[in-house]
Amino acid sequence: MNEQNFIHRRESVWKEFSKLVAGNRKELKKGAVPFVQKFREITQDLNTAKTYGYDPAIIERLNTLVNEGNQILYAQRGWSLKKPLRFILFTFPQKVRSQWRGILAVSLLFYGIAGFFFLMCIRFTNIAEELVSAQTLNQLEEMYNPESRNFITPRDAGSDADMFGFYIYNNISIAFRVFAGGILAGIGSLLILCFNAGFLGIITGHLLNAGYANTLFPFIIAHSAFEMTAIVFSAYAGMLLGYRFFVRRGLSRGDSIKKAGQDALPIIAGSTLMLVIAAVIEAFWSSKHQFPLMLRISVGVSMWILLLVYFLFAGRKYTAGKENEHSV
Repeated sequence: MNEQNFIHRRESVWKEFSKLVAGNRKELKKGAVPFVQKFREITQDLNTAKTYGYDPAIIERLNTLVNEGNQILYAQRGWSLKKPLRFILFTFPQKVRSQWRGILAVSLLFYGIAGFFFLMCIRFTNIAEELVSAQTLNQLEEMYNPESRNFITPRDAGSDADMFGFYIYNNISIAFRVFAGGILAGIGSLLILCFNAGFLGIITGHLLNAGYANTLFPFIIAHSAFEMTAIVFSAYAGMLLGYRFFVRRGLSRGDSIKKAGQDALPIIAGSTLMLVIAAVIEAFWSSKHQFPLMLRISVGVSMWILLLVYFLFAGRKYTAGKENEHSV
């Protein structure tokens, strides 16, 4: 192909592509399809120019356009706080409120089972030894014994960081098992949730019987607000997906799962964030036994109140604004 004919035929495409590349993001989105088409054509033009040995200036011009197109197509966009903040302040609490009946039912089940086994252990002081291994009970007693090494020798910053990693792994793994158990029509999530609730009640009752209330409650009260709530949310999300797999309400199985995912996935994503927060609190605050008892209790109670207020009121103004927009 003659070089002059080549330039004459393709010059207009190159100029249009240059304008698209130089335009702002909004203009580029509007011209997304023409952009991709022209990018492919210019890539082919570059190959043609190289094959026929055209003027190096033409090859350099086309190479520049291809590089600019590559940057737009494949370069990572700058990270923005807008979407994470929108999720935290609006999407997550709104989604929890939209599923409040199911979440309330799962919460009552979890705390009801935990309370039942707690009262059983308080009433029958030896029952914990029948339900939990002696090794596990001894380890927990050592953990909350005010005369143990945990209390006599406070952890340093490096140990706190190590424990943060452990708590992250432990919390996320529990939540994942609870959520993944939903694949068995939600029954797996239900069973794992009940097991964890029973274990929580037994251990709490046993440690109170052992006289460790003053070390147990100041340690667990702050991070448990996020941790236990997130586990309940994870169980509900798993049960919802498993339930909708079989109970489709007139939808195809694919559409039913998609609808359940729209409700469950924001909840499990928010639960993961809550478990990270719980791990931070547990590693860097809950273990600080040197702080005054009333301060630790007050902070713990504040965490529960803060979480309740967040799920009751966060995102309500945004919801009202959207409803007003749709009504106009």
